[in-house]
Amino acid sequence: MATTMQFDLVSPERALASLQASAVQIPGADGDMTAMPDHAPTITTLRPGVLTVEGPDGTSSYAVTGGFAEISAAGTSVLAEKAIATADITADDMDALIAAAKDAAENAAAENKDAAAKTLADMEALRAALNV
Repeated sequence: MATTMQFDLVSPERALASLQASAVQIPGADGDMTAMPDHAPTITTLRPGVLTVEGPDGTSSYAVTGGFAEISAAGTSVLAEKAIATADITADDMDALIAAAKDAAENAAAENKDAAAKTLADMEALRAALNV
């Protein structure tokens, strides 16, 4: 069994990480999951939350607002709508993300109200988890 796998994290703005990882904790839309080397092939959507990467060089974490993760035996690739290293995120960043989610929830069509409200709740939980 391999001890590490390739991990890549990209957002529309930039590539944030490309490194060897032993585990990636993913805030999946259907629940949190951990991808490890030799994982069964899986694709999942992301909800707002903290994505944590453990590897030989230590642990790093990123706040993600959504996107997709593709997991295979050889690696994990995350395509995030927005991603910020948790060490770099500020209260102003979270204020802007929550304001956008609140606006989306208030202006969502009737059939999308529940999803928009869940996204807003996930953003507020992300703020609490980051303590900013």
